[in-house]
Amino acid sequence: MKNIHYKLIALFIASFSIVACGNTSHTKEDSHGEETTKVSLNDDESTEEAHSEGDDVMLTAKQFDALQMKVDTLSLRNLSGYVSANGTLEVPPQSEAAITSVVGANVVSIEVIEGDKVNKGQVVAYLSHPNIINMQTDYLNATSNSNFLKKSYERQQKLYDAGVGSGANFQKAKAEYDVSKAMASGLAAQLQILNINPSTVRNGTIAQRVPLRSPIAGFVKKVEVKTGQYVDPQTELFDIVNTDDVHADLIVFEKDVFKVKKGQKVIFNIQSNSDEDLVAEILSVSKTFEDNPKGVHVHAEIENKTKTLIPGMYITGKIQIENNETTALPESAITNDGDKFYVFKAEKEDDKWAFTPIEVLIGVKDDNWVEVKFTEELEADVKFAYNNAYYLIAEMKKGESEHSH
Repeated sequence: MKNIHYKLIALFIASFSIVACGNTSHTKEDSHGEETTKVSLNDDESTEEAHSEGDDVMLTAKQFDALQMKVDTLSLRNLSGYVSANGTLEVPPQSEAAITSVVGANVVSIEVIEGDKVNKGQVVAYLSHPNIINMQTDYLNATSNSNFLKKSYERQQKLYDAGVGSGANFQKAKAEYDVSKAMASGLAAQLQILNINPSTVRNGTIAQRVPLRSPIAGFVKKVEVKTGQYVDPQTELFDIVNTDDVHADLIVFEKDVFKVKKGQKVIFNIQSNSDEDLVAEILSVSKTFEDNPKGVHVHAEIENKTKTLIPGMYITGKIQIENNETTALPESAITNDGDKFYVFKAEKEDDKWAFTPIEVLIGVKDDNWVEVKFTEELEADVKFAYNNAYYLIAEMKKGESEHSH
């Protein structure tokens, strides 16, 4: 009986051990599964949304582009001591040209369209008309007649010098030759205005059409003619403008005229792109007043020109009459947490961007720019986020909340 009793006890212990081992194995498997799921979620979070590491907010290159982040060094701006002025972009008179025809003719070919770049002397159109052919034949007749009268004049001169010729005949031959020579020269000048080479005509080549050429290099601003159209003399056919010489033309009101002078800096924006600052220097201040509005024209040479500047664009600017430059950042680069204000230092780490909050003291505000003062000295090449500061601090707080759990 004792042997049977011991066997039952041993069997019970073995069964309990087997059950216990099975439970342990299941627990480890579940635990491993939970850890795998957790890692997968973290991977997804790191690729889909920003995350915080300590005080830094990390953005991938994809997130950086999606948020349209702007990063730059600190900017020095004059937030006080300026005169506001509005105006337009213009070009000087010598940088704009109207192309016309000097004779009545028909347009047989147009070689450019609006917006095309043209070089000085480039053909923009061809004209044709019987009058143009007649001018060439008239020139041929004039040169032929002049050659004939030249020989007559030289013959009469020999006779006169030998004392056997009449002085009256000599004077008449000379006068007729001089008139014919002047006639031929006048017709040759007209052909040159039409871009026809007189020597080519003398060789017997009559041009059926004449080219219209651009007198300056630039861009075609307007095309005001159609193929086949008859155009009168002096009718404007093309308008060419050289945008390389574009400048800021601002109106300064009467009350501020005495504050403005040559050499002062102008910070201005184009109405269609108010985020980009352009810098100009005043070249001249007009000495006469405009009636409406009451003010004077101020012309300023643009220092950082771009290819997008087109004459006629509306601009708003500030003329710096005092040199009170201070460090400033856009309003979108500054955020607050309670009564403290922060900006975000930006550093690129491989293909990611790290943004670190830095506490600042804010000063005067002008439009979208705010004066900032740092409690500690920074290197000159430190870059800052110029926008999305509110988003960055929200992500930082989100990361702190997750870490506290």
